[in-house]
Amino acid sequence: MRKEEKVKYLFLLPSVALVLSFVIFPLIYSVFLSLTNWQIGRELSFIGLSNYLKIFTDFRVLNSLEFTLKFIALTVPIEAFLALGLALLSQKSFTGNKVFRILCILPFFASPIALSYLGITIFYEEGGPLNNILSLIGVGKIPWISNPTYAFLSVSLLDIWQWTAFLYVIFLAGLESLPKDIYEAAMVDGASGWRLFKSITLPLLLPIITTGVIFKVIESFKVFDLIYALTGGGPGISTESYTMYIYKTGLRFFRMGYAASLSLILLIILSILLMLAMIRLRRVYEV
Repeated sequence: MRKEEKVKYLFLLPSVALVLSFVIFPLIYSVFLSLTNWQIGRELSFIGLSNYLKIFTDFRVLNSLEFTLKFIALTVPIEAFLALGLALLSQKSFTGNKVFRILCILPFFASPIALSYLGITIFYEEGGPLNNILSLIGVGKIPWISNPTYAFLSVSLLDIWQWTAFLYVIFLAGLESLPKDIYEAAMVDGASGWRLFKSITLPLLLPIITTGVIFKVIESFKVFDLIYALTGGGPGISTESYTMYIYKTGLRFFRMGYAASLSLILLIILSILLMLAMIRLRRVYEV
């Protein structure tokens, strides 16, 4: 091997070491743990696929998956619709357009924990600003945190507030990249307004929209900090997400083997979604 090639591989060593230390070895160790019944303070023993079989009959797993899927089904379509509307509006020429764009992006930079504590203040049942306003108009106080239905709605509203900005940036970038000559040709032919959007904008932007939505679904599967700070998974376990159940299993009940198996199932789900996103992105760049 020539000296230049040796130097090339030498420069790769730090990156390889980092990947091995923080990705490959932890993954292998997690797979090993998932095949054991290890609990902190107890002896470790090999139990094969028992943890994985238990997942299918664990009520808490089914409950947390149900919540997570409902959360995704409610928040992602609303976020995509709002983000697309705001992105289209941002393309219009009006006074304060730059300020409008900044305001649309700002929520994404807020810490989920800080946003949750802001939510606690807003949704506070006794004397919170939202309930005070509702009382003034005769609606009455709503149990935003202590009622399972309203707790789910509270978490969803905060997520929509923050993550609409994420999709807004993606959609706006997609709109800015669309070729202008197609629009000019269509307008010469008499197309305008809704027809332009339906026949040109939406078909061209659809791969970008799909990719953004897949990335948001991946993020929603990982939702933890927002729920942890706002409701703690309550009342009861009504807002317990899948990641929160993993956290409680491993760091509250110290069932590390079972928590590892839950984590690996999540890894498989997210890997499939990521592959779909990469396929969509590749098609966008091929076009």
